[in-house]
Amino acid sequence: MLFYRAAVDLSRSTLNYVAGLIRRRRKAIGSTWRLLNPGQQALLVLVYLRKDETFTGIGAGFGVSATTAWRYVEETVMLLSARSPKLTPALRKAKKAGLTHMILDGTLIPTDRVRADRPHFSGRHRVHGMNVQVIAGSDGVILWTSGAMPGKTHDLTAARTWGIPRELEKAGILTLADKGYQGIGGTVVITPYKGKNKPESQKRANRSHANLRGPGERANAQLKSWRILRKLRCSPSKVGHLVKAIAVLQNHRTAQAAQG
Repeated sequence: MLFYRAAVDLSRSTLNYVAGLIRRRRKAIGSTWRLLNPGQQALLVLVYLRKDETFTGIGAGFGVSATTAWRYVEETVMLLSARSPKLTPALRKAKKAGLTHMILDGTLIPTDRVRADRPHFSGRHRVHGMNVQVIAGSDGVILWTSGAMPGKTHDLTAARTWGIPRELEKAGILTLADKGYQGIGGTVVITPYKGKNKPESQKRANRSHANLRGPGERANAQLKSWRILRKLRCSPSKVGHLVKAIAVLQNHRTAQAAQG
C-alpha cells in the first residue's frame, strides 16, 4: 500500500473542539488507553466527514484497522449529534436573539440504496436518499436540523411529522419556505405565489421572497461542503445523526470565523 501526505481545509480550532469532546468522553467512561489519542481520533473523524474517505483507506492512513476507524467515527458522530439543539430551544434562542425571519428548507441526502428500496427514492430528485428539514437564520446560520425520513417523503409531510408548523407558530418568527410547503397552515410561514400568468405584484413578491430565502439555501450548501453528505454509503438510519453532527461542526466554524 502506498501512502501520501494530504491536507484537510479545517482549522486547528475545529480539531481542538472535537478532541475536547473525545477527551471528556474518555474520562467519563474511564477509558485508559487507545491506539489513537483524542487529537488523532478527532483528526481521523474530521478527515472522514470532510473528504469522505473509506474506513479502509482512513484506517491505513492512521495505522488502525477499518473496524477501529469505524468505531471512532461512530462514537464521535454521536458526541457531536448530542450537542445539536432540539427544535423548541433552538427557536426560543432565535427569538431571544431578535431574528427578523428564518428560512425553512428541505434537503435530500443521497444514499447508495438499490432500486428495490422504493421508500428512499425521491421522484423529484430522481435519486435514492433521505429527507432532512433545515431551519436557518436570516444570515444563513444553521439553527436546527431534523432527523431523516425516506427520500420519497414530501417536504410538507416531513415538516408536519417533526412538528415544525406548531413550534414555528409558538415562536412567532416569520419563516420563509418554498412552494413545497404551501398548505402548511398558520400565520408565520410565508410561501411564494403559485400559478401561471401571475400579476406583476405577485411576481415582485416572489422575487423578494426568493432573495430573502437565499441564505437558507446556502445553509444546505454548507452542509454538503462536507463530502460525506454528497452520497452516503452507510445505513440510512444514520443520516440524521450525521447531518446534526456536521451542523454542529459547521456552526463552530462559522462562530470562529466571526471572531476573527
